[in-house]
Formats: sequence, C-alpha cells, structure tokens
Amino acid sequence: MTRGSETAAPSPSAAPPAAPLGAPAPSIAAAASALPLRWDDPAGWRRVAPTSPMRRAEYAVPRVGSDEEDADCAVFMFGPGQGGGVNDNVERWTRQFDPVTSPADQRTREVAGMAVTRVEVAGTYHAMQMPGAAAPPLKASPQRLVGAIVQAPSGLWFFKMVGPDATVKAHAAELDRLVDSIHAG
Repeated sequence: MTRGSETAAPSPSAAPPAAPLGAPAPSIAAAASALPLRWDDPAGWRRVAPTSPMRRAEYAVPRVGSDEEDADCAVFMFGPGQGGGVNDNVERWTRQFDPVTSPADQRTREVAGMAVTRVEVAGTYHAMQMPGAAAPPLKASPQRLVGAIVQAPSGLWFFKMVGPDATVKAHAAELDRLVDSIHAG
C-alpha cells in the first residue's frame, strides 16, 4: 500500500502448515519435503479469501487503464506427486485460450535452488470447469495468463494470474518478483 511517497514493505506469505500441531514429528527428510513455500505479497495486490479449497492463496490484482475488472492470481499446491507434471499444466493452461492471439512463451529458470517454469499466453480465455459445475462465462475480451510452476521439495506449486490483457501485462513483473522472493519454510 502506498501512502504519499512511502511504500509499505510487502508482507511475507506462506501456505498453511502441512501437519496439525501435536502431530508426531516426521523424519528429517520428510520434514524438509513438507516445508511450505513463503513469498512476499506484491504491494497493491489485495489478498482475498480463496474461492476454492484447492487454492493456498488468492489475490485480486488491480485493473489498469480501461479494463473493466481486476485480474485474479491464485496459488495452488496439491501435494507431492499431485496435480500433473510441469508440461501437462503448461499445455492445460495454453489450451484454455482459443483463439490464441500470442503464442505461449515458456521459459525455465532457477529460484532458491528450485526450477521455475514461467508461461505467458493471451487470447480468448475459456476458464476450466469442475465436473458437474455450471459452465463459467466465456471471457471474450482479450485476456492473458502469466503463470509460474515452482518445483519445490514439497511438490509443484502453481502461481497463475489471469485477467484482462492490459492488467495482466502491467502486473507481470510483480508476479515475477513474487516468484523471485520464494523460499522454503
């Protein structure tokens, strides 16, 4: 948040603890693999209550310019070996856009010793739907997705920002900085 010329420091974030308090202590290897990730929330992004139990964190990303809605950034972690592989998720995210107005841009780098795959794609967005749920509305206006898949010791963590094209473009560097701040528990 900004007040005058001062900018508040981003607040650190973390997923909920992996085990309830009072649970038996796991082995050292198991404890290391269960550590949650922590990161710094971007200034200006508003943390909101997750809209699904699958989401570990969720943010409203403020709209820019003439965009009519905020973007959404959700953080998912399903557990070790869950949620599909990196390439499966990159393909799934890309298939959510039809037609595509800019080809998917995929890059891999390392953050805090963990491989991070970053994906960016734009076009007409077709949100995923849970089986048996009502079809989500089609986002026909230009939309963009910027996502990062972090290969952490605890499993894959998915950071997925979707929304109006200009808004997501304007906030892409903030998502990159959030990912750069990631560290294990």
